[in-house]
This record gives sequence, structure tokens and C-alpha cells, in this order.
Amino acid sequence: MKLEIRKIGNSFGVILPKQLLESLHVGQGDNLYAMENQSGVMLTPYDPHFDDAIAAYDKFSKQYRNALKKLAK
Repeated sequence: MKLEIRKIGNSFGVILPKQLLESLHVGQGDNLYAMENQSGVMLTPYDPHFDDAIAAYDKFSKQYRNALKKLAK
């Protein structure tokens, strides 16, 4: 799919076709994340750092299980 870069105010942007938005299951107001890879750039609606945050929470919650339990009361 070929997309054109357009000037929007003082910035530049790309208009995404409706079929692409539907395939990504996103719409107006949603966020997209651009990630560089070996073949170019990938757009995804999923936060690439979310898995890191969940892993950090899991480690923290196991380490401080008792304290979190008391705080929840």
C-alpha cells in the first residue's frame, strides 16, 4: 500500500486508508506505535513497552506481596 506524506500545519503526516484502520482495529483518537525493524517500520496498536511494564510489576508484586496485602486493607 502506497501512502503519501503530506504537510499538515507545521508538521508532516500520512493519511491512513479506512481499510488499514479497520485491519488494525483502530479509529479516531486511538494510539498507534511505530517500531523500526530490519525491513522498515511497523505500525501497531499495541504498546511495545507494555510487556516490560507487566514483567516489572510481576517481579515487584512477588517481592513485596506482604506489604501490598497490608496496603490493600
